[in-house]
Amino acid sequence: MDFTLKKYSELLETLRQHQQCTLRHDVDLYPDRSLRLAQIEAHMGFHATYYFRTVPESYDENIIQQIVSLGHRAGYHYECLTTCHGDMEAAYKDFCNNLEKLRKVVPIDAACAHGSPRSPYDSQDLWKRYSYRELGITHESMIDTDFSQTLYLTDTGRRWDGWRVSVRDKVPQYQEEWIAKGLAFHSTDDIIRALNNPQHPIHQYKLLVNTHPQRWMPFGIRWIYEAVGQNLKNIVKRIIVCSKS
Repeated sequence: MDFTLKKYSELLETLRQHQQCTLRHDVDLYPDRSLRLAQIEAHMGFHATYYFRTVPESYDENIIQQIVSLGHRAGYHYECLTTCHGDMEAAYKDFCNNLEKLRKVVPIDAACAHGSPRSPYDSQDLWKRYSYRELGITHESMIDTDFSQTLYLTDTGRRWDGWRVSVRDKVPQYQEEWIAKGLAFHSTDDIIRALNNPQHPIHQYKLLVNTHPQRWMPFGIRWIYEAVGQNLKNIVKRIIVCSKS
C-alpha cells in the first residue's frame, strides 16, 4: 500500500543507502500531517526542510515550532504573484510581509514557490525583478539546486511520475534525460527497488526528494478520500498542461 506512513518509513530506511539526499516537504494542506512525518524522520535520524504557505490551510504556528524543535528547518512556500494577481510590486511587498510573519515564529532562510497550477502566474518570476538574497534567503529550492547533478523526485499528483500532469512542479530541461537513463518512477516501491540496486543509475546523482505530507497517512477513509480527490485533480491538471503545450 503506497502513500502510507509505513511506506514512507520504508523509503527513509532505504535512503540511508544514498549518501547525498535532501528531504523537502511542501506543506500545502493539513499541517498536522506534516508533524507526523517530522516525528518519524526525527526518530529515524533524518532532518528535512518544511516549506509552509501562509494561508490558513497550511499555516499553524504551534506546529511550525514543534517541527523546528525536532531538528528540522522551516521555509517559506510563497505564492505571491498568484495572490497579488501578477502585480510585481504588490507581490514583493506580500513576500516581505509574510516572511516577517514567519520569522517571528522560527528562523527562516529558505524559500520555494508554490505551484498554484490553476494560476497563470509563476511566483518564481518575482526574482526576475527582485533579489531574495537581499532578504536573507540563502536557498530557493528550485532555483539554487544544480539539477545537472541532482535528481528531483516529487510526489506531485500523488505519484512519482507526476510531471506528466504537473504545471510547475517539475524540471522540464532534464526530464527527458532522466527518463532515458531509467530514472523515471511511478510508485514508492519503484524508488526503493532502484535504491536497493547498487548498479542503478540513481546512485550517480544527488537526490532532492520532495513530498507533500497531506498525502501520507495510515490507510483508511481519509487515505481513500485523498487518493480519489487527487486523481480528479490530475485530470484537471492534465487539461491545463495540454492547453499550454
